[in-house]
Amino acid sequence: MNLRLLVGLLFAVSVVGFSLGATLPLVSLRLQTAGASTLEIGIVSAIPAAGMMLSAFLVDACCRHLTRRVIYLLSFGLCMASIVLLDWGFATLWQLGLLRLMLGLGMGVAIILGESWVNELCPEHNRGKIMALYATCFTGFQVLGPALLSLLGAQSPWLLWLVSGCYGLALLCIVLSVPNDRVAHPEDDVGFGLAGFFRVAPALCMGVLFFSFFDAVVLSLLPIYATGHGVAVAVAALMVTVVFAGDMLFQLPLGWLADRVERTGLHLACGIVAMLIGLALPWLLQAQWLLWPMLVLLGAVAGGIYTLALVLIGQRFSGRDLVMANASVGLLWGIGSLVGPLVSGAAMTAAPHGLPVALALMAGLFVGFAWRACRHSPSRAELAQALSEKP
Repeated sequence: MNLRLLVGLLFAVSVVGFSLGATLPLVSLRLQTAGASTLEIGIVSAIPAAGMMLSAFLVDACCRHLTRRVIYLLSFGLCMASIVLLDWGFATLWQLGLLRLMLGLGMGVAIILGESWVNELCPEHNRGKIMALYATCFTGFQVLGPALLSLLGAQSPWLLWLVSGCYGLALLCIVLSVPNDRVAHPEDDVGFGLAGFFRVAPALCMGVLFFSFFDAVVLSLLPIYATGHGVAVAVAALMVTVVFAGDMLFQLPLGWLADRVERTGLHLACGIVAMLIGLALPWLLQAQWLLWPMLVLLGAVAGGIYTLALVLIGQRFSGRDLVMANASVGLLWGIGSLVGPLVSGAAMTAAPHGLPVALALMAGLFVGFAWRACRHSPSRAELAQALSEKP
């Protein structure tokens, strides 16, 4: 295992998580203070997802023409520019939208390639733990964003300066750790395309869609939902931190468990718990003694759905199929992040508790596909046959 590359990839994804966790709620709260509507906040919150969707179509071309180090330097440079200029972007919505699109594009390339490279580095018997560590690094730094936001306030410039400094360190880390070589592209055919991944692994697709939906909605709209039901702004930001703290703290135990039990059954169990907590969220707001531990559990199982999807992808695919699967994950992440704020923002406009209903429905969709996958987990021969049937 290339330990230096693994450490570099872990630090790079940590910075991506920090920037996402800091800027999504910051932008939402600043727009709310400026008098923007819930739908406008939802649209702006969804724009980074559009950039992530575009990145899925660019990754293969980037890998063919650029070295790994150059790709990462360009991606993180684009992200850093979008953060440095963010204060300027609030002058008009189109300027803000352009900067958020830049951030999504840079993050998308970094996440897609990072997940592929880390999965390639994993030995099978430790795949659950290493992918869980990757997810923990992303979420751990993502948690810092809302935590510092509640401490410094949405109008403070210090948070954006700190994120910019972290991107500077990430660029230095990339130079020192990421090889300046090109990604190997063997000549064997890919078993599916971006759209065909849903036919091959529908439960994994729904797992990625659910978590990207969940991630964007919790970061951008949970503070708005909570403040709309009488919760103070600082406490609402803390709720986001608690959710992602649960995600961060429990991914390594879940990864350890995934290396020892049947992974599709564990995937299904996480979805059922997430759906039940989503349905109970309006009641939990009135039961403070139970709210906080349930937010921790919600973060744990929601993050587990995504981590286990990555583990199962690495278990089932290799070579160019693995790269294509992770590009599909990037596209699905963008779709979920785009749909999440839009649907939830509209649902919040239509009903007081539209946000938890939207989360529960999305979790229910995943549970349906995961139940089917759990009942009929494909054998290696069946998977090979599915991959041979190209779309």
